[in-house]
Amino acid sequence: MLTVPNLISFTRILLVPLFVWLAMGRDDHTAAGLLLGFIGATDWVDGYLARRLGQVSRLGKALDPLADRFAVAAAVIVGWITGALPWVVAALLVARESVVAVGALVLAIRARRQVAVRRMGKVATFGLYFAIPSFYVFAGTGSTVWQAVAWVLVVPSLILYYVVALRYMGDMWRSARPVSSGSEADPGVAG
Repeated sequence: MLTVPNLISFTRILLVPLFVWLAMGRDDHTAAGLLLGFIGATDWVDGYLARRLGQVSRLGKALDPLADRFAVAAAVIVGWITGALPWVVAALLVARESVVAVGALVLAIRARRQVAVRRMGKVATFGLYFAIPSFYVFAGTGSTVWQAVAWVLVVPSLILYYVVALRYMGDMWRSARPVSSGSEADPGVAG
């Protein structure tokens, strides 16, 4: 339970309130965006170290996506409130996260399991972890370079994010159905 990867995931979660304070308490969108970029950049570190050090754990498998969801949710909500994030981007992210979260909750309650994270989901999240901070830095600096970077990254990332959501929903559907004696067990749960 006390492993380096779990410590990194937990630290990422603890940095989210600092991000919120920077964006809303200090009205420093540039610093908030840079911190969010750091949180996103370290997303892959915990998984890499877990595999490399042989410290993969059930807690880590739950903590890493929780850190992602917590950071993205905070960034979207704060961005929507402060105007740092375009409303259409925020609305698309809230809609997607809501559907996937409800599906995951139903699956956890009904089937007592969770759907494994997909590699495409990590790629989409990685893109969003740089697009969303770019919108924040643009809001703080007014630099059109940051605005261009944000839009170039957010459009393909959102498309991929929705494609992955559809795949997750299929995984959840298959995982929630009772397994008959002649069918494969959990075909969509493997990453």
